[in-house]
Amino acid sequence: MHNFGVKVLLRIVLAFFVALSAHAEANTQWRLVLSTDTVQPGQTVMAGLEMKMPPKWHSYWRNPGDSGIATSIKWTLPPGVKAGEIQWPIPKKFTESQGEISLVTYIYEDTAILLIPLEISKDLAPGPLQLQGKVSWQECEQLCIQGHTDVTATLNIGTETKPSAAAALIDQWRQRLPLAEPKQNAKAFWESTAATGDERIIVIEWQTADTNADFYSYKQSGFDVAGASQRTSDAGKVQIRKKVTKSEGEWPTSLAGVLVTGANEGYEVSLPIGSAPVAAIAGTGANSASLIKMLFYAFLGGLILNIMPCVLPVIALKVLGFVNQAKEEPRLVRKLGIVYGVGVLVSFVVLALIAIGVQKAGGVPDWGTAFRNPIFRVLITILITLVALNLFGLFEVTLHGGTLGAAAELTSKEGYPGAFFNGVLATILATPCTAPFLVGALAFAFTQPPPIIVLTFLVVGIGLALPFVIICLDPRLLKFLPKPGVWMHHFKVAMGFPVLATAMWLFWLTATRMGKSGVLWFGLFLVMLAFAAWVWGQFVQRSFKRRGFAIVTALLVLVVGYTYILEGKLAWRSNGMIKEAIVWKPWSSEAVEKARRDGHPVLVDFTADTCLNCQFNKLTSIEVAPTEKKLKEIGAETFEADYTDQSPVIAKELQRYGRPGVPLVLIFPTDLNKPAIVLPPLLTKSIVLHALDEAVGAVAPTQSASR
Repeated sequence: MHNFGVKVLLRIVLAFFVALSAHAEANTQWRLVLSTDTVQPGQTVMAGLEMKMPPKWHSYWRNPGDSGIATSIKWTLPPGVKAGEIQWPIPKKFTESQGEISLVTYIYEDTAILLIPLEISKDLAPGPLQLQGKVSWQECEQLCIQGHTDVTATLNIGTETKPSAAAALIDQWRQRLPLAEPKQNAKAFWESTAATGDERIIVIEWQTADTNADFYSYKQSGFDVAGASQRTSDAGKVQIRKKVTKSEGEWPTSLAGVLVTGANEGYEVSLPIGSAPVAAIAGTGANSASLIKMLFYAFLGGLILNIMPCVLPVIALKVLGFVNQAKEEPRLVRKLGIVYGVGVLVSFVVLALIAIGVQKAGGVPDWGTAFRNPIFRVLITILITLVALNLFGLFEVTLHGGTLGAAAELTSKEGYPGAFFNGVLATILATPCTAPFLVGALAFAFTQPPPIIVLTFLVVGIGLALPFVIICLDPRLLKFLPKPGVWMHHFKVAMGFPVLATAMWLFWLTATRMGKSGVLWFGLFLVMLAFAAWVWGQFVQRSFKRRGFAIVTALLVLVVGYTYILEGKLAWRSNGMIKEAIVWKPWSSEAVEKARRDGHPVLVDFTADTCLNCQFNKLTSIEVAPTEKKLKEIGAETFEADYTDQSPVIAKELQRYGRPGVPLVLIFPTDLNKPAIVLPPLLTKSIVLHALDEAVGAVAPTQSASR
């Protein structure tokens, strides 16, 4: 389930518990205070709703965040008095995290005052006025209570204005209200031109020296702005990134909230949402430095393409040919070289347009958001692994003979047409070869808005075209051109290692977020992918015998790997990051005793990564749907004792139960007087389920299983 779905569910659960606890006695004390005791007709009085909460309790801001209910007041006012909207002091941002889920709320603690302006009519007669209101609020500690109370105050209408005893207190809290936006050119824009379903990243940028600055969004209609923020700051400028989730209608065109620049300081803004500037969409850090780095990699990758085996042997001869065509007129050589470069650049623009079309069809988001997408991480890991295998020679990416034939015919022409199509041919030959540095640059480009994609491809083209353009400007440099030979094959294989290093980094980034067994299963899938690539290259591309059998074998390995591992074991399309259905807590005897004292049955798995039987038990009998369901039904706590590193504490516990090693699975009943149920080394679902039922007294005990 996505984080947003989890948060919605949590809100429903919280609302349910609020309803259950509505009868509980509230802790917050309220009073209505006024800035003046006596006021003249036609003036405005500031009323204050003062709340005093016990330690550890809190109430909520106008936008509670991921949970909570904002305070409200329903007035009963005499004729001639009109109440304005509540003015909210800047709240405290409170973040609570568990695993990958973080909940952000905006709260008030201890004492706080909400301010409400009261407009007094000009025609009111002198005398006392009774002001009444019913306050509704939610206060939370570990338990949330929804409270209601009446507040009253007396305001005198007279011929002069007299401050009240609470005037200084109200003024103090007035200082904590957000101010009107200063001249700091705050702006908001989408980080990417494309949305990912109903989610999108918005950037709020403004000038401030506070590197901890933040943006607190007001409650919005039709969309939700996450409380969690990603913050970057540079040279007095801060950028705040927040996820926007759309629930209905179109994407918003403006954003209202508070730019927070200190504990009690901020500025109220309503910002039109624009398009991202180039510097803001240039990578994970969304700054120009990332873009410059990727463009450098793109240029370097284009240069390296010139000496890859698929480019150098052919292009060197082609360029030498049109140099010889014009050896009697050196100026023509320079012109032909420039035309060759134009051919390369035009071809790369065409490739960029194709990439943009693919991006639009698939809705690929920006670089940072893409890597937060688990499906994208799996796909990019597979792609870069295949690139490395290609460079190692396990298989080849070849172009159709008709394509090469047409290109050869066009490049055989003399003059400008031949030079131009030599540039096109260079691009065609370069597409199967992917040099190091180019991998990251192109992966980056595919996740960017169209201008960045075109720019990146053009820089690759410049890197590819530049050496031969320089040679054409001075043909004497031809003698420095490396001669094709066996070294090129070795160079290509050597270039596979930095690409493999990239694939390993991507594997680490991806597999470690797929649950504890993710490294094993995703690694096994990549091994099957490599085997299929080897079969394809060795027995389909390089052999004419039994090609049909080889094709079936390669496809069968891929189908089995995809269906059994990616779909079955990792469920990569549903969430891409497996969240363990059983929440394993680190084992300690104290933790087990505490869980039992709290009334929970307990399952403890003594295991090790090197223990095959342990993994078999988990896969077949513990981490399976019936066991997970039973654990949830009986409210069991689950602990894992990892014996991979031969912990002496765990070794002592194993000896206590007569086991020389793992596996050992214990189930502790809810009855503290009953001993642990010791399960056999090899488990079945029925053994585990029966023991769990026995732990809660649902079935008779099995004598041989307890000790």
